[in-house]
Amino acid sequence: MLKKRSFLLAGHATSVALEPEFWAVLDRMAEAAGESRAGFMARLDAARGRQPLASTCRTTALAWALAQPAASVDGGAAGAGVSGMSGVGTEGSSGA
Repeated sequence: MLKKRSFLLAGHATSVALEPEFWAVLDRMAEAAGESRAGFMARLDAARGRQPLASTCRTTALAWALAQPAASVDGGAAGAGVSGMSGVGTEGSSGA
């Protein structure tokens, strides 16, 4: 089942519906980047180009999850770095 979240992006109210598993990964990414959920989504939005926001969220979350050691994704260290996903990354990323 999809879970909808609403954000104010570029001055416009926007809703994104994703599976809870994707939201969980995106929340970890925001935490690892030291950003709020809204700030992280704004950064994703700014970097996505013409790709739909929901698609950007899914592909970014998938790329990040695949780059993490299994323990990080399954509940281990949420502080692992992010780099090179849809133009969105964190400073000081450690990679996998």
